[in-house]
Amino acid sequence: MTTDPLPLAQALIRCASVAPADAGAQDVLAAALESLGFGVTRLRFGAIENLFARIGTNRPHLCFAGHTDVVPEGAGAWHAGPFDGAVRDGVLYGRGACDMKGAIAAFVAASAVHLQAGPPRGSISFLITGDEEGPAVDGTVRVLDWMAAHDQVPDFCVVGEPTNPGRLGEMIKIGRRGSLNARIGVHGVQGHVAYPARADNPVHRLARALVALTAAPLDAGSDWFEPSTLQVTSFDVGNPATNVIPASAQAMLNIRFNDRHSSASLTAWLRAALAQHAERFDLDVSVSGESFLTAPGPAVDRLAAAVQAATGLPPKLDTGGGTSDARFITRFCPVAEFGLVGRTMHQVDECVPIEELRDLARTYRHVIAAFLP
Repeated sequence: MTTDPLPLAQALIRCASVAPADAGAQDVLAAALESLGFGVTRLRFGAIENLFARIGTNRPHLCFAGHTDVVPEGAGAWHAGPFDGAVRDGVLYGRGACDMKGAIAAFVAASAVHLQAGPPRGSISFLITGDEEGPAVDGTVRVLDWMAAHDQVPDFCVVGEPTNPGRLGEMIKIGRRGSLNARIGVHGVQGHVAYPARADNPVHRLARALVALTAAPLDAGSDWFEPSTLQVTSFDVGNPATNVIPASAQAMLNIRFNDRHSSASLTAWLRAALAQHAERFDLDVSVSGESFLTAPGPAVDRLAAAVQAATGLPPKLDTGGGTSDARFITRFCPVAEFGLVGRTMHQVDECVPIEELRDLARTYRHVIAAFLP
């Protein structure tokens, strides 16, 4: 079962582990890993099921990180049931097929083949969370703290996110942009629209502030990152009256930022820009991750060479897209992401061709051999 990724991928998909539910997914994975000789530690934080598994005690220590939780099935009819794990015309259908139960199964299969030759010269481990598609509070962050406290920090980590745009082997992610969300509230003085001099319109102030914030690009990009972007996602007043200047106005925005910024520098910039247009305002900032980069070097070169050897493609090193749990792992060890083609992730009829799934397992075998020669 474990040398072919398909049966394990099907078994995982058949667990309806819509975040934060586990639905038995980690039981299935733990059993597969224990059958290969991995020592499995179950780590429950809050309501979230996580696990850490390792075989070997020596270095180098290669870790695979992934998540068994998935997004809801969504609206619309599926070609096959979202949690059936069905195969139709050589394609595996199901929620998590490419994001990322398929990749987990592929790395387990690759480990199984590698271990057929005997114990690894170093160590292979799995960091698997059930909280990647959710708030990401009781998942990878908490497991990493546990790993650090128990001397389990790896030398390199591969995250199995679906990184490839159209063909396996096209792209490795070596970094990600940071993400900052801001809620803005501007306060004015309520009054009659016919007597604006007696009021202070917060809508006008907030509108001018947003125009200023979006007037010019944040930057022109950097060596490994595209330009940072700011998008206004909401502008709300909630005023039911047509003849009343409201007392306050609210807006929300998101900034995806590269390594030319930090959340602290952007927060200071937002505060200064708002102060130019409003005497009284609230600014509430939440940050889901800072930008990070695993600089090209021997480890990244080893990963890229393994991918090219298996797929025949020289992978592009990239930092685009959203956030992933790699933003937490980078605080502890070098990390890069490589997985399946992500064309159907989060969509109705999420799927992966069986041959692509098996090719990923074969690619992961090359990766393991490259890091544990």
